Amino acid sequence: MSEAVVPAAWVADRRDEIALVDVRDAWEFDGIGHIPGAVNVPFDSFRAGEHAADGEGGEAGMLPGGEVFADLLGEAGIAREDHVVAYDDHHGVFAARLLVTAELYGHDPAKLHLLDGDFSAWQRERETTSEAADVEPTTYEVADPAEIETPLVDADAVAAAADDSEAVLVDTREEWEYEEGHIPGAVRLDWRELVDDETRGLKPREEMEEILDARGVTAEKRIVLYCNTARRISHTYTVLRHLGYPSLQFYEGSLTEWEREGRPLETGA
Repeated sequence: MSEAVVPAAWVADRRDEIALVDVRDAWEFDGIGHIPGAVNVPFDSFRAGEHAADGEGGEAGMLPGGEVFADLLGEAGIAREDHVVAYDDHHGVFAARLLVTAELYGHDPAKLHLLDGDFSAWQRERETTSEAADVEPTTYEVADPAEIETPLVDADAVAAAADDSEAVLVDTREEWEYEEGHIPGAVRLDWRELVDDETRGLKPREEMEEILDARGVTAEKRIVLYCNTARRISHTYTVLRHLGYPSLQFYEGSLTEWEREGRPLETGA
């Protein structure tokens, strides 16, 4: 496995070598406490929001826009060459979104890490603080996702994947959402199925592979992921990257764009 998902002990051993990013709301970061040395980049600050669904803001789906993202990370003191570890308190789904956003803007994915077990994994055994870290702003450089090699694919590529025997189209939403309407040919894999509710971290590798194999989501296939607004697929994408899946594709527009373009949906299980 790669180091796309790392345990709290890994983080503790490298505190001086990494940039720690807490994506919870500011009141949680300050009031509940955070990992010493972490900076706060709240989730709402790096998603495009409702305007992107209307084509008025962001770019390529729900991305916030390169200039916005560069300003956020620069103000947080993060540089393009940093190893970044992100965490939240929702099993890692919001933190994974930050990491994937950084990758799509050109950050080396080998330097992007998700804290396994979210904030609670650290809080259970290690000290936290409410003191803000000293931050020296940087100039964070972003690339245009359209001009670099990324896992992004468009709606036409997604439609083609459903008829490709070498690909698996994966819907990472809940069962009821899938049954109400999904992209034709997609298999369902709720992102939470790979998470242990008790530890809040990933299930053991063998258990995850058993779940994935049962849906036909295997490393030999090209895996094309979507959800509603690209948040949940960020977690599944990070987990599959951690497991060493070599061919992953990311439909950033997800069902929001698919429906806006009037493309067909299937219903039922």
